[in-house]
Amino acid sequence: MDEPKKQRVTDEKTGLAKAEHYCAYQERSQQEVRNKLYDLGLYPDAVERIISRLIEDNFLNEQRFAQAYVQGKFNQKAWGRIKIKQGLKLKRVPDKLIAKALLSINPDDYMAALSDLIEKKARQTNEKDTFKRRYKLMQYAMSRGFEADLINDVLKNSELAKS
Repeated sequence: MDEPKKQRVTDEKTGLAKAEHYCAYQERSQQEVRNKLYDLGLYPDAVERIISRLIEDNFLNEQRFAQAYVQGKFNQKAWGRIKIKQGLKLKRVPDKLIAKALLSINPDDYMAALSDLIEKKARQTNEKDTFKRRYKLMQYAMSRGFEADLINDVLKNSELAKS
Protein backbone atom coordinates (compact mmCIF):
# COMPACT_ATOMS: atom_id res chain seq x y z
CA MET A 1 0.00 0.00 0.00
CA ASP A 2 1.42 3.37 -1.02
CA GLU A 3 1.97 6.03 1.58
CA PRO A 4 -0.13 9.12 0.89
CA LYS A 5 1.93 11.83 -0.77
CA LYS A 6 2.72 14.81 1.42
CA GLN A 7 0.97 17.93 0.31
CA ARG A 8 3.40 20.37 -1.31
CA VAL A 9 3.01 24.05 -0.59
CA THR A 10 4.49 26.53 -3.03
CA ASP A 11 2.31 29.48 -2.06
CA GLU A 12 4.06 31.75 0.45
CA LYS A 13 0.79 32.84 2.08
CA THR A 14 -0.21 29.25 2.79
CA GLY A 15 3.29 28.56 4.09
CA LEU A 16 3.06 31.56 6.42
CA ALA A 17 -0.35 30.44 7.74
CA LYS A 18 0.94 26.92 8.39
CA ALA A 19 4.08 28.28 10.08
CA GLU A 20 2.01 30.63 12.28
CA HIS A 21 -0.14 27.70 13.35
CA TYR A 22 2.98 25.60 14.00
CA CYS A 23 4.51 28.37 16.17
CA ALA A 24 1.27 29.14 18.01
CA TYR A 25 1.01 25.55 19.24
CA GLN A 26 4.30 25.75 21.19
CA GLU A 27 7.56 27.70 21.22
CA ARG A 28 9.78 26.78 18.29
CA SER A 29 13.35 27.51 17.28
CA GLN A 30 14.06 29.14 13.94
CA GLN A 31 15.66 25.91 12.75
CA GLU A 32 12.56 23.83 13.60
CA VAL A 33 10.38 26.24 11.60
CA ARG A 34 12.90 26.32 8.74
CA ASN A 35 12.91 22.49 8.59
CA LYS A 36 9.09 22.40 8.66
CA LEU A 37 8.86 24.90 5.79
CA TYR A 38 11.38 22.95 3.72
CA ASP A 39 9.36 19.79 4.38
CA LEU A 40 6.34 21.59 2.97
CA GLY A 41 8.32 22.16 -0.22
CA LEU A 42 8.94 25.89 -0.05
CA TYR A 43 11.99 27.46 -1.68
CA PRO A 44 14.84 28.90 0.44
CA ASP A 45 14.09 32.56 -0.32
CA ALA A 46 10.40 32.08 0.58
CA VAL A 47 11.39 30.24 3.77
CA GLU A 48 13.62 33.12 4.88
CA ARG A 49 10.91 35.72 4.11
CA ILE A 50 8.38 33.71 6.15
CA ILE A 51 10.82 33.38 9.06
CA SER A 52 11.48 37.13 9.01
CA ARG A 53 7.73 37.76 9.04
CA LEU A 54 7.21 35.34 11.96
CA ILE A 55 9.91 37.17 13.94
CA GLU A 56 8.35 40.58 13.16
CA ASP A 57 4.92 39.32 14.26
CA ASN A 58 6.46 37.79 17.40
CA PHE A 59 5.41 34.23 16.51
CA LEU A 60 9.08 33.30 16.58
CA ASN A 61 11.44 34.43 19.32
CA GLU A 62 14.67 32.48 19.93
CA GLN A 63 15.11 33.91 23.44
CA ARG A 64 11.61 32.90 24.45
CA PHE A 65 12.15 29.46 22.89
CA ALA A 66 15.46 28.94 24.73
CA GLN A 67 13.84 29.99 28.01
CA ALA A 68 10.89 27.61 27.54
CA TYR A 69 13.19 24.76 26.50
CA VAL A 70 15.44 25.20 29.54
CA GLN A 71 12.52 25.35 31.97
CA GLY A 72 10.74 22.41 30.36
CA LYS A 73 13.73 20.08 30.25
CA PHE A 74 14.84 21.00 33.76
CA ASN A 75 11.44 20.89 35.45
CA GLN A 76 9.86 18.01 33.53
CA LYS A 77 12.78 15.75 32.67
CA ALA A 78 15.32 16.74 35.36
CA TRP A 79 18.05 17.30 32.78
CA GLY A 80 21.30 18.96 33.79
CA ARG A 81 22.80 22.05 32.15
CA ILE A 82 25.11 20.07 29.87
CA LYS A 83 22.31 18.02 28.29
CA ILE A 84 20.05 21.09 27.97
CA LYS A 85 22.87 23.03 26.29
CA GLN A 86 23.45 20.18 23.82
CA GLY A 87 19.74 20.08 23.01
CA LEU A 88 19.67 23.81 22.31
CA LYS A 89 22.81 23.56 20.15
CA LEU A 90 21.09 20.86 18.08
CA LYS A 91 18.25 23.35 17.53
CA ARG A 92 20.91 25.85 16.38
CA VAL A 93 20.16 28.39 19.09
CA PRO A 94 23.00 30.97 19.39
CA ASP A 95 25.46 30.41 22.27
CA LYS A 96 24.69 33.81 23.78
CA LEU A 97 20.99 32.95 24.10
CA ILE A 98 21.80 29.50 25.50
CA ALA A 99 24.00 31.02 28.21
CA LYS A 100 21.34 33.58 29.09
CA ALA A 101 18.57 30.95 29.27
CA LEU A 102 20.67 28.61 31.45
CA LEU A 103 21.09 31.41 34.00
CA SER A 104 17.35 31.16 34.66
CA ILE A 105 17.84 27.85 36.51
CA ASN A 106 17.87 28.51 40.26
CA PRO A 107 21.15 27.09 41.67
CA ASP A 108 19.42 25.75 44.80
CA ASP A 109 16.75 23.99 42.72
CA TYR A 110 19.48 22.62 40.47
CA MET A 111 21.38 21.07 43.38
CA ALA A 112 18.13 19.75 44.87
CA ALA A 113 17.25 18.11 41.54
CA LEU A 114 20.70 16.53 41.33
CA SER A 115 20.45 15.22 44.90
CA ASP A 116 16.97 13.78 44.23
CA LEU A 117 18.18 12.14 41.03
CA ILE A 118 21.13 10.49 42.78
CA GLU A 119 18.97 9.48 45.75
CA LYS A 120 16.40 7.76 43.49
CA LYS A 121 19.11 5.96 41.53
CA ALA A 122 20.87 4.90 44.75
CA ARG A 123 17.67 3.21 45.94
CA GLN A 124 17.49 1.24 42.67
CA THR A 125 21.15 0.23 42.66
CA ASN A 126 21.99 -3.11 44.24
CA GLU A 127 25.76 -2.76 43.92
CA LYS A 128 27.52 -3.58 47.21
CA ASP A 129 31.06 -2.53 46.23
CA THR A 130 31.38 1.14 47.30
CA PHE A 131 33.59 2.16 44.37
CA LYS A 132 31.38 0.50 41.76
CA ARG A 133 28.27 1.96 43.39
CA ARG A 134 29.75 5.46 43.37
CA TYR A 135 30.84 5.02 39.74
CA LYS A 136 27.34 3.90 38.69
CA LEU A 137 25.71 6.86 40.42
CA MET A 138 28.25 9.23 38.89
CA GLN A 139 27.74 7.82 35.37
CA TYR A 140 23.97 8.00 35.69
CA ALA A 141 23.98 11.65 36.80
CA MET A 142 26.45 12.54 34.04
CA SER A 143 24.23 10.85 31.46
CA ARG A 144 21.45 13.16 32.61
CA GLY A 145 23.64 16.18 31.85
CA PHE A 146 24.93 17.17 35.28
CA GLU A 147 28.47 18.44 35.83
CA ALA A 148 31.02 16.01 37.30
CA ASP A 149 32.23 18.41 40.02
CA LEU A 150 28.69 18.96 41.30
CA ILE A 151 27.98 15.22 41.26
CA ASN A 152 31.15 14.63 43.27
CA ASP A 153 30.07 17.26 45.80
CA VAL A 154 26.68 15.60 46.25
CA LEU A 155 28.22 12.12 46.56
CA LYS A 156 30.82 13.33 49.07
CA ASN A 157 28.17 14.97 51.25
CA SER A 158 25.87 11.95 51.27
CA GLU A 159 25.88 8.40 52.40
CA LEU A 160 24.29 7.26 49.13
CA ALA A 161 27.53 6.22 47.48
CA LYS A 162 28.14 3.82 50.35
CA SER A 163 25.89 0.80 50.55
